[in-house]
Amino acid sequence: MFASLPKTAQAFIEWTWGEIEPYYLDLEARPLDADSVAAWLADWTLLQQLMSESGARLHVATTVNTSDQEAVTRYQNFLVHIAEPAAPHEQKLREKLLASGLSLSGFEIPLRNMQTDAAIFSQANIPLSTREEELKLQYNSIIGAQTVHWDGEERTLTQLKPVLQHDDRDLRETVWRAIADRRLEDREALNQLWQQLLPLRLQMAKNAGFDDYRSYRWKQFWRFDYTPDDCLTFHEAIEQVVVPAATRAYERQRQLLGANTLRPWDLDRDDVYPPTRPALKPFQTIDELVSKAETIFQRVDPELGEYFSIMRREGLLDLDNRKGKAPGGYQMSLALSKRPFIFMNAVGIQDDVQTLLHEGGHAFHWFEASRLPYSQQWEYTAEIAEVASMSMELLASPYLTQKEGGYYSEEEAAHARIHHLEHILYFWPFMAVVDAFQHWVYTHPEAALELSECDAKWGELWARFIPGVDWSGLEDARVTGWQRKLHIFRYPFYYVDYGLAQVGALQVWRNALSDQAGAVRSYRSALALGGTRPLPDLFAAAGAKFAFDAPTMRGLVDLIETTINQLKQQLS
Repeated sequence: MFASLPKTAQAFIEWTWGEIEPYYLDLEARPLDADSVAAWLADWTLLQQLMSESGARLHVATTVNTSDQEAVTRYQNFLVHIAEPAAPHEQKLREKLLASGLSLSGFEIPLRNMQTDAAIFSQANIPLSTREEELKLQYNSIIGAQTVHWDGEERTLTQLKPVLQHDDRDLRETVWRAIADRRLEDREALNQLWQQLLPLRLQMAKNAGFDDYRSYRWKQFWRFDYTPDDCLTFHEAIEQVVVPAATRAYERQRQLLGANTLRPWDLDRDDVYPPTRPALKPFQTIDELVSKAETIFQRVDPELGEYFSIMRREGLLDLDNRKGKAPGGYQMSLALSKRPFIFMNAVGIQDDVQTLLHEGGHAFHWFEASRLPYSQQWEYTAEIAEVASMSMELLASPYLTQKEGGYYSEEEAAHARIHHLEHILYFWPFMAVVDAFQHWVYTHPEAALELSECDAKWGELWARFIPGVDWSGLEDARVTGWQRKLHIFRYPFYYVDYGLAQVGALQVWRNALSDQAGAVRSYRSALALGGTRPLPDLFAAAGAKFAFDAPTMRGLVDLIETTINQLKQQLS
């Protein structure tokens, strides 16, 4: 029967639920024993591949052009008329496999995850999940429509990032204020969206039998190896170890500028990260961005380079910024094709190079893990996924020079590497702000429905973790920073993953400093395990320890600062 399924997701997208449901019913009705379980899982995998890639392609279409109402309608129709009726059948299949007591080699962790999914499933949450996705699309639409008239042209806020790297400080201030004013125009719209999202999420947790959304989300993310309290410990380690180092880095930036204080227009992303000085211009065209990245990936590992070449040849890259495009960057897995798709918003700056290297790491993870036979084995958690991406940023760093086929002269490459390492120091405190804010929201939901309370909490956390920037007279822009962090609206509690993964990635890089080839081999070995091992084991396979205590952080911060000093000596 399953041989009659479409061979491509593009064809499957046109199927109705009436055509799809018989395949679920067949899986539900089949006898399941030791002899049949492998074939049964293979058929379930094929059906999940078609469902997953169809949803992914329809979602991608809503992000490449947020004003394409037809794409939004098609995606919403898929959610309502295909994904919603499929959800209870997926639950029945989970229950069927779990009740059988059967397993296969390499399926222990997928079964654990499946048990968790089955336990938190709620029929009442199916339409609420669809509604949540619709609200997330509204967030994309609001942000994607933000433009400013600058120099006689309408420009997206992302397209103005290069101006924020200009040497003329007065010019930077002018453009920063224009961006801030435009963002504040949407303050009320985003507030209203928040007041719809938060109660919806609280209801979903209640429907699943949880007293609070945080506990529910922990189960959804399969977080078995650390707790919410561990996150608070992580925040404290960052405050103790990283914030002083980041403050030192901000002070170096202030001295470099010759300014009395470091102001937001001396930064260029999330009002946290100073740009490189001098400003780097790594590429002029998207083709140049891609071709040089391809060479870098080949230098890291020829097979990884070939993976990226496949993506380039098959049109699986959408990298330029334009009006109406959703914010940020992502890698989307196309399950049936066993291909990744990379989306980002490049405007010709160093951060674009870093983003492409990052998303390339995600893509390589998918190429490696999707070789496993069953879809449940491909479902790795966000923490190891971000180790894949952040490690690639660091593993690629020796090949940034034009001599290696990359973007920069030797001196520019040193500036780029300093920029990257300092950004890690800036990132951890910012991550702590975002994560701590979300812990507060979902443990104080009544207060978080009061928008002034959200602003006040964000301002309080900002003062705690990011003391190196002077926001005098700019309080409205500062306290509404939570509205600009898309994860808070779109992916709640998905942010600490980046911080934990950075700890792992730096250990991979530390290994590479003495044995680049060996570090890459371990890295690839970890990616190939997909989601078949516990998180600490996946870190260990990559050559890292899953830890986030103050002594661990101190060792990594010392390594970063020592390397920065070495690179600076090369410049002098």
